[in-house]
Amino acid sequence: MPRYDTILFDLDGTLIDSVPDLADAINAMLVRLGRRTFAEATVRNWVGNGAQMLVKRALLGRRDIEKQEIDPTLFETALHYFFDAYGQCVTGRTRPYEGVKETLAWLHSKKYKMAIVTNKPERFTYPILEAFGFARYFDAVIGGDTLSVKKPDPAPLQEVLTRLGADKAQAVMVGDSKNDILAAKALGIASIAVSYGYNYDEPVTRYAPDHVIDQITALREYLV
Repeated sequence: MPRYDTILFDLDGTLIDSVPDLADAINAMLVRLGRRTFAEATVRNWVGNGAQMLVKRALLGRRDIEKQEIDPTLFETALHYFFDAYGQCVTGRTRPYEGVKETLAWLHSKKYKMAIVTNKPERFTYPILEAFGFARYFDAVIGGDTLSVKKPDPAPLQEVLTRLGADKAQAVMVGDSKNDILAAKALGIASIAVSYGYNYDEPVTRYAPDHVIDQITALREYLV
């Protein structure tokens, strides 16, 4: 194994379980629009491509929306309602996964360069990192609205490496979904997938990450 010195982390589904708050905000949005709400388990299957895609899926009531058009005015109103609701509950029921706090502290003590690369908008990412005491561990944060593109495009990962002055040969992406693995592959960096996240009810192994771990604490085994 190469010895990585730079670790890029996804956030939702990797470090935190944010679905309870996302589901609450989506349903608050739908109530304001006079539409039917959805079970938390259903919303869980829609998370991973950023806020805009989550809102579109909720408006159409399904994950696969590629060929469906949504009225632009309705979408903008719905997105505003969602942001308003989520801003009020962003850390209400969200919790870090078991072992995350200890693992981040250990990696920090070992002087690894660490960054967040998430599809969540920056305005919600920072409050979560602060609320759980994680912000001090990260040297850079890239949100879904930091650039004009988001994962699975590799540009957010490249932006982090540029900011940190890191060598991609010594960098690894840690995430729960195909978006993380595909972005890492497109950039040519290693990837470690966690098996417990939100990958749309399909095994993340389908996208051939370099390694798969069942708990975040197992990350240590691949970094020494």
